Amino acid sequence: MSHAPVRHRRKSRASLLTLGATTTALVAGLLTWPGAPHADAAPATFVHPGVTVSRSQLDFTRNKVNSGAQPWKGAFDRMTASKYADLNRTPKPRAIVECGSYSNPNNGCTDEREDAIAAYTHALAWYITRDERHAKKAIELMDAWSAVIQDHTNSNAPLQTGWAGSSWPKAAEIIKYTYTGTWANSGRFATMLRTVYLPEVINGSNSNGNWELSMMEAAIGISVFLEDKASYDKAMAKFRTRTAAYVYLSSDGELPKTVPSQNLNTREKIVNYWQGQSTFVTGLTQETCRDFTHAGYGISAISHVAETSRIQGQDLYGTDVGERLRHALGFQAKYELGAAVPAWLCGGSLHLGLGPVTEVGYNAMHNRLGHAMTNTQALTERNRPAGSNNLFVAWETLTHGDNPN
Repeated sequence: MSHAPVRHRRKSRASLLTLGATTTALVAGLLTWPGAPHADAAPATFVHPGVTVSRSQLDFTRNKVNSGAQPWKGAFDRMTASKYADLNRTPKPRAIVECGSYSNPNNGCTDEREDAIAAYTHALAWYITRDERHAKKAIELMDAWSAVIQDHTNSNAPLQTGWAGSSWPKAAEIIKYTYTGTWANSGRFATMLRTVYLPEVINGSNSNGNWELSMMEAAIGISVFLEDKASYDKAMAKFRTRTAAYVYLSSDGELPKTVPSQNLNTREKIVNYWQGQSTFVTGLTQETCRDFTHAGYGISAISHVAETSRIQGQDLYGTDVGERLRHALGFQAKYELGAAVPAWLCGGSLHLGLGPVTEVGYNAMHNRLGHAMTNTQALTERNRPAGSNNLFVAWETLTHGDNPN
C-alpha cells in the first residue's frame, strides 16, 4: 500500500459521539438545497440485506447463475474458482493488526482484508447455491476475527480499517438476514464493528481522498448493520463533502471544491493536492494524476455508498454524487481504453490500471438512469467477469452486472 504516513491519534468514545452529533448538525445544513432528496439522512427503517447488495439483486443474480446465463455464470465460476471461495480456508485473526506506509510493516493486514473478502465470497456462494457449507465458512471467518481483534495500529490503520470494514458488513448482512441456520456470535461480531472498526473510520481523514471515501464506505455499511442512525448520518455527510471534493465538475467553478478541515484555501494548495494538475475538467479526480488505481479506489467507494443509499430508499444517484460518479467513470475509462493523453493532463503521462471498479456505477447510471456511457460500457464489457482487487472490491459483474434491481 503506497501511501504517505499520516498522524494517528485516538479519541475517546464520548468525544466521538459528541463530535459526531455536532458535525452532523453542522454539515447537514450545508449539503441540501431546495428540492434535493434528503439522501444524507438515515432511513426510518433500515433495509436488510442492505449494504451494496440487496435481496432483489441477489435473487436476480441467483436466477441468472442457476439458468447458466452470461455474464453471471462466468462471473460465478470465476468467484468459486478463487482462493476466497475455498471451503478449507483457515482464518488468520490477530489481536493487533499493524499496517504501515507502503505495507511496511504488514502484520495481519493482508490476512484481515482477504479473510473479510472471503467471508463475503462465501456469503454470496451460500445465497446462490444454498450450500450451507459456505454460510458456515463465512460465519467461521467472522467469528474468528470477532473473538480476537482489538485494534489497528500504525500509519495505514485508518485505511486498512476502511478496507476490511467495507467487506465485513456485506458478508454479515447476507448471513444474518438470509441464512436459515444459526449464527450464535452475531452479537459479538456487531460489538467488534462498533468498538474496533467504527471509531477508527467515523471521523474521516485528511489524506488523499480515496482514504476518506473508503472509510466512509465502511462507516456507512457498519451503520446499516448496527442500525446506527447517528453514525450513518455523520458518515453520509462526510461522504457528500468528500465526493464533491474528489471529482471535479465544471459547475464547481474555476477550482475544485475542498474539504474545509484541509484548509486548501489557495489555488497553489489545491493544485498541489491534485497531484500538480492545474487544468480542471469534468470527470477529473483528485488522484487521476497520481495513478488510476488509487482513483479507482475512490470511484469504487463512491459507487458502493451510492448503491447502499439507494437500497436504503434515499437515492444518491439523482444528486451531484451520481453526476460526479458518471463523469469520473467516463473520463478515466476513455484513457484506460487507450485514448491519447493530451499534454495538459498530468504532464501528458498517465499511470493506468483502474481496476475492477466500473460495474456498480455503470449499471446504475447507464442501465437504470439511461445515460449514454460509451467508454465506460466498453471498458466494463472488456473486463468481464470482474474479479477482486484483493482490498475491498469483489465480484461485481456477478452482483451488479446489468442487474435491473
